[in-house]
Amino acid sequence: MTLPAAPSPRHDVVVVGGGIVGFAVLHELLAAGHTSVALVEREHTAGTHQTGRNSNVIHSGLYYAPGSLKARLAVEGCAETKAFCAEHDLPWQECGKVVVATEADELPRMAELVRRGRANGVEVHELDEAGVREREPAVAAIAGLWVPSTGICDYGAITRRLADLAAQRGAVLHTGRAVRSVARRRDDVVVHTDRGDLLAGQVVVCAGLRSDEIARASGFDPGVRIVPFRGEYSDLVGPIGESVRGLVYPVPDPAFPFLGVHATRGVDGSVHVGPNAVLALAREGYDWRTLRVRELAGTLTDPGFLTLAGKQWRYGLGEMHRSLSRPAMAAAVARMLPGVTADDLRTPHDVARRAGVRAQAIRPDGSLVDDFLFVQDGAPADGPSVLHVLNAPSPAATAALPIGREIVARLEGKSVA
Repeated sequence: MTLPAAPSPRHDVVVVGGGIVGFAVLHELLAAGHTSVALVEREHTAGTHQTGRNSNVIHSGLYYAPGSLKARLAVEGCAETKAFCAEHDLPWQECGKVVVATEADELPRMAELVRRGRANGVEVHELDEAGVREREPAVAAIAGLWVPSTGICDYGAITRRLADLAAQRGAVLHTGRAVRSVARRRDDVVVHTDRGDLLAGQVVVCAGLRSDEIARASGFDPGVRIVPFRGEYSDLVGPIGESVRGLVYPVPDPAFPFLGVHATRGVDGSVHVGPNAVLALAREGYDWRTLRVRELAGTLTDPGFLTLAGKQWRYGLGEMHRSLSRPAMAAAVARMLPGVTADDLRTPHDVARRAGVRAQAIRPDGSLVDDFLFVQDGAPADGPSVLHVLNAPSPAATAALPIGREIVARLEGKSVA
């Protein structure tokens, strides 16, 4: 006798993806009074990918276009991340950041950063050469900016705490369970996983490096492709590394969403430098040895990526050179910290600190999506819906808690200020 299959578990909302953004959404759902919620994560632990592999900077909101989601949510998240860490006894410091110009042609871009920062409500102080030296004695620059609200933390620890809080409040956590697709029906949404289906009234897909894949597999055109860019980090040792007090950043190139090679003191006291930005050979390609032919072929044949590569191949070659050559990476660091050599750079013992992969959305015309991108399939007022988080790289970790509120407001059909 064949027993009937057990019914698929049903929840009010299912969140796909167990990084910091996914758990922040779950946290806000519970705070808003949702009692039947679940999260599905393909890995066995929370925060395995972008969340657990970054420089752990609490961003101030300095860089982002006024009025953008990044600007608003990063500024809110900067304060809320610190408050969350303080409330839950998690490591963090408000060490401040110096952004430095080493060439005269960087000064107009620095002036634009001042404009943006002040428009976003960020405290910014302009420094001359002596002012930079006073803040960071090992740094050589012709001018700089001091941003006191920038800090450091441990986003992996924050995510694990969010997971614990969610479980304590009754959320169901499905780890080691990969989502293949979601199907919106008249009365519900089916979440298809490799270990059976889940049913939901609404679904939020926070799948990072896999977000566009899940959207397409679900019959939804995301309008973008996720391209994985790997950034490697090195520990900076010796007297120069020991002299770095906080965070030291170059003036970023406005043509790219990457902030350039920078030096960051971690909450454990170590100083690391990086990242570069090279095309990863797989979605989770954390080194040159990790290659998935189908994923790489998908990137290399994507019209948007081909257009971008055609315009920026020189930049890309420079990033590859720094990835493959420690002296080249040291030279990039030495622009800000004179005297740094390849002998001062060490491969971190912690594997998760060696490299991260940024899930960067690219449009078909080759332009990089510079803001957070949340796209909803179906209107909440009309029935079941799926909200796809299609671009949430840095500063998404900083902004995670307010991102959670933003997404829940959209699920509830509320206007977002």
